[in-house]
Amino acid sequence: MMLIASFFNSWPGMYLAQTFLHSLVAALIVDTALVAWKIENPALRQRFRLVVIIVPILAFPLYQLVSDDRGSALFRIDALFDINRWLFLEVWGAVPLGFLFLLLLSFTAVLFFVQELSPIVRHTSAAGADGIEAARPEPGSAVAQALDSIPGAHPDVYLLDDDEFVVFSSTGKQPAVYLSSGLVQALDGEELRSVLAHEFGHIRRSRRPFMVLVFLLRVLMFYNPVILMEFRRIVQEEEKICDDLAVALTGNRTAMAGALRTFYLAGDDGPPASRAGTDRLRDRIEEYSHSLLIEGRISRLEEEAAPDARGAVVFSIVLVTVCAVSFYLV
Repeated sequence: MMLIASFFNSWPGMYLAQTFLHSLVAALIVDTALVAWKIENPALRQRFRLVVIIVPILAFPLYQLVSDDRGSALFRIDALFDINRWLFLEVWGAVPLGFLFLLLLSFTAVLFFVQELSPIVRHTSAAGADGIEAARPEPGSAVAQALDSIPGAHPDVYLLDDDEFVVFSSTGKQPAVYLSSGLVQALDGEELRSVLAHEFGHIRRSRRPFMVLVFLLRVLMFYNPVILMEFRRIVQEEEKICDDLAVALTGNRTAMAGALRTFYLAGDDGPPASRAGTDRLRDRIEEYSHSLLIEGRISRLEEEAAPDARGAVVFSIVLVTVCAVSFYLV
């Protein structure tokens, strides 16, 4: 118990505890604002969710500069919430709650390295498209015709000889889009244009400093479970943004929705790769959750949302509220 109390009264311990608390409260405020003001624009929603990541990282050191007695017992008495009062409690009179809290942070850190960082490292070490057997589309083919109808410059596109539904893009110095012959056969011309335009959107946005910054901030908060969930929401918004970029390039919302329905929700059996290993309950839950996300993307494409005219004002209110409330959370 003494070791736990000593750690959470130290600077590293206070930072871990308060960044978790600040991110949790920020997420609640942001989610409430998005629902209350019906903010639907994915780019704007992404900006709101970024508040949940950035404010907790900067809040603790900045607040300590503003008030160096912020960690004192006197300040904690008047604070809105003192997390140490909970962390010092003992579960069943034996296990400090702070110990369980550290286990949660440790589990989140392991999850980050296994599920997020390791795939990126493997992808980078694989040297992009090396080892992938793919060919450029033949002149006059469905892929070539779809490319010709998409305005502007675009990256290389390669065709995989595979009956399963596959499409992905690689970034770097020579970005490219890969899609399978099975997917090409399943889509009509307009849907194929939309799929290609969507991947072009991913490549274009991967070069923006914003997305690099978001990932670097996620790395800094590798231990925080709230940031883990918020980052995944940002990624989900990124897919919607690329849906909108595809619509802007093709001018066809229905085709983008149809492509999503074909790729993810085709029949009861679906694409072979998407239905493998669903005997386990966890896999079924994850698949159901993923299906809900896809259906949400399809619905917003089929029902164009009204512009968020008050988005900038609401964002300012939310940002000020999060910063002000966080100051009194220690």
